[in-house]
Amino acid sequence: MTPHREAPKYGARVRVLLDVSAVPNQPVGAGVYTVAIAAGLAAHADIDLVVLCRRDDAPRWEQIASGAEVIAAVPTARPARLAWERTRGAHLAHTARVDLWHGPHYTLPDRLSVPSVVTVHDLTFFDAPETHERAKVWFFRHAIERNARRATRVLCVSHTTAARLGELVPGHAPTAVAHHGVDHDRFRVGGPDDRAADDACLAPHGIAGRYIAFVGTIQPRKGLPVLVEAFADLVRDDPDLRLVLAGGDGWGLDDLRHAITHNRVATRVLRPGYLDNATVAALYRRAAVVAYPSLAEGFGLPALEAMACGAPLVTTSGTAMDEFVDDAALVVPPGDAPALAAALRRALYEPDTVERLHRRGPIVAQPYTWAGCVEAHVAAYRAAVQPRNDEAVV
Repeated sequence: MTPHREAPKYGARVRVLLDVSAVPNQPVGAGVYTVAIAAGLAAHADIDLVVLCRRDDAPRWEQIASGAEVIAAVPTARPARLAWERTRGAHLAHTARVDLWHGPHYTLPDRLSVPSVVTVHDLTFFDAPETHERAKVWFFRHAIERNARRATRVLCVSHTTAARLGELVPGHAPTAVAHHGVDHDRFRVGGPDDRAADDACLAPHGIAGRYIAFVGTIQPRKGLPVLVEAFADLVRDDPDLRLVLAGGDGWGLDDLRHAITHNRVATRVLRPGYLDNATVAALYRRAAVVAYPSLAEGFGLPALEAMACGAPLVTTSGTAMDEFVDDAALVVPPGDAPALAAALRRALYEPDTVERLHRRGPIVAQPYTWAGCVEAHVAAYRAAVQPRNDEAVV
């Protein structure tokens, strides 16, 4: 198809449509990323942003992406939303006269006549299918293979994801890496004046005292049964310690419930559900340790946010977290309960280790900003609409 608009001249503003229709009302992971880049792109001098959202979701995005054009055209129900994107998205791109379509969550419309960028967050649908619902495995495998080849550019959230994409999808479009960022105004080391406010923020959720914290959607990929087993080993010697598993329910909760019951720690495990950003920041600052024992990740934003707050962090090796934790976390093999318990014990009871992690975390996390992530997106958009002959595939 012939493009319906000429490519913007070099240095001109790029009119970008960002499809945010998959972002739930309580965003996590890829949703947090999409919210952050929408806000940043809306304020960027080089971008004329069009936000495409669900029909019932315009007020939220008008607030998040202040100054952007908001088009509330997508059906609310997930099957209808996906069908609308594939069949009607190309027509909307034409009528909205955009230069580029960005699908921030693996998918793109059919028959687009403008350049496109797609974000690939992780390849766990290929590498760890047992940690996803079966219907999603087929859908997202197909979407990744198809759209990574159809897009003009692919954005990956880590070098780990980019490298694995190259192995799994040969012939994909040129790729760039845009690491997630941290809201450093919110996720920061607390001072003396923050302690009372943080405690007050956590009190309505029953969170107090000494605890190990986890934040993320409750699902098999997060390795939580292993964390419960490691925690049970610790509380034999520390009966006042608690485990806080913060996050909304995903799927596959039976293994976690069994681990809690089998290890007889039900009275010491607190599940407060989804927490907003202000409460999550307080949770990190007041935690004795933050554990993020995920089996696989595309990036691992909760680990980075915990580091920014100065929380001692224990996470997993051989994952995307290896890219950014440096010496600011203890890392253990995924799924290894004894190793996890040993690392948690160090982060709880070794003063030198606690002090090092508390000091190094904010330093290592500092370069990761949403502003930097947005700039990487703008560069990818410009490369997509103004391709050069000397560019290479990553």
